[in-house]
Amino acid sequence: MTKKNDYFKTICGVSRAFGTTLDEEELLNLIVRSAVETMKAKAACLWLADEERNEFVPAAQKGLSEKYYRLLFHVGQIASVVRKEGYLYARDATTDPRLEEHAAKKAEGIASMLIVPVMVKDEVVGVLSLYTSEQRNFSKDEIGFLIALAEQGGMAVENARLLEKIRKNTMLFHDLAANINSSLDVKKIMEILSADIAEALGVKASSVLLIDKGAQTLELVASYGLSKKYLNRGPLSVEKSMVETIKGKPVMIKDATTDKRVQHRKEKKEEGIVSILSVPIMAKEEVIGALRLYSGVPREFTDDEIMLVTALAHQGGLAIQNASLYLMIQEDMKDLRDDMWSHRSWF
Repeated sequence: MTKKNDYFKTICGVSRAFGTTLDEEELLNLIVRSAVETMKAKAACLWLADEERNEFVPAAQKGLSEKYYRLLFHVGQIASVVRKEGYLYARDATTDPRLEEHAAKKAEGIASMLIVPVMVKDEVVGVLSLYTSEQRNFSKDEIGFLIALAEQGGMAVENARLLEKIRKNTMLFHDLAANINSSLDVKKIMEILSADIAEALGVKASSVLLIDKGAQTLELVASYGLSKKYLNRGPLSVEKSMVETIKGKPVMIKDATTDKRVQHRKEKKEEGIVSILSVPIMAKEEVIGALRLYSGVPREFTDDEIMLVTALAHQGGLAIQNASLYLMIQEDMKDLRDDMWSHRSWF
C-alpha cells in the first residue's frame, strides 16, 4: 500500500470518528495518534492557544514525556509563521531560532519538527506538532497530510466550542430564571448574573450599573473580577460613559485605554482592562442601567455574543422590575390595611 493510500485511510478513519462521538478529547487523541503512526514519527502534540496567557497548552499528545509537554510555549512567533507560511519546518529543532526550549528538545531526543496550524474560522487556535528522533526532510504529501489532520482537529475544537456554548447559554438562562423566581433580592441576582456571564464568555470581569437619575451617575450594583482599587476609582457620569448604551444600544470598545467614550482610562489600563462590551439594562421601554463585560486582551465580541449579553441584561431588567412591582404592591397593601382600619373606627 502506498503512502497516499495510508494517508487517505487515516483521514477517512478520523472522519468516521466524527460521526460516532462528540468527545473533543477522544477526537484530538485520535488525531495525534494517527499522526505518529501514519508518519512513523517519534511523537505528536496538539497545542491550543490560551489567549489570556498568550501561551500554547497541550490538549492531546502521544510519545512525549510529561516533563516536556507540560512546558508552556509562547503563541506569538510560531502562530505568526504558520499563519503566513502554512507550516513551520525545523530540520534541527535543537538550534532553530524560531523555536524555544532548545535544551529541553535535546533532552527529549527531538531532532526535527513539523508544525502546522489548527484553524477555526480562519483563526489560528492552536498547532499540531510532529516530532522525529532523527533529522528528517518532509515531502509535500507528508506536509499536506499533517495539515489535513490539523483541519480535523480544528473541526473537533469548533464542534466542542459550539456544544459548550449551547450548554453554557442554556444554563445561564435557566439559572437566571430560577433566581428571579426564587428571590426578590436584586443585588444577589445581579451578583450571580455578573459572575456567570463573565465565566461563560471567558472575560476578565463584569459589572452591573444602574442609573441614579438624581445624580445622573451610574451606580455599581454588582461586579465580578474587579479589584477594590478599581471599584473605588470615582463616579461614572451618565453623559460621559459610553452614552450609546444609555440610549439603548450596545457599545463595543476595542481599546478602553484610548477610546474617548470611556471614563477613567488610566485606571482601566492599571486594572488590565483592554476591551469592553456594554449593553443596556431595560425595564419596559426605559434604560435603567448597563451590563458591562471587560476583557484582558483585545477582543471583538461576535454578534451572537452581543445578542446573548443583551438578552441576559433584559432578564436582569425584568428581575428589577419584578422586585419594584412587589414593593409597590406591599406598599399598596399596607395603605389598604390602614384605610380599612380607619373605616372600622366609625362603627
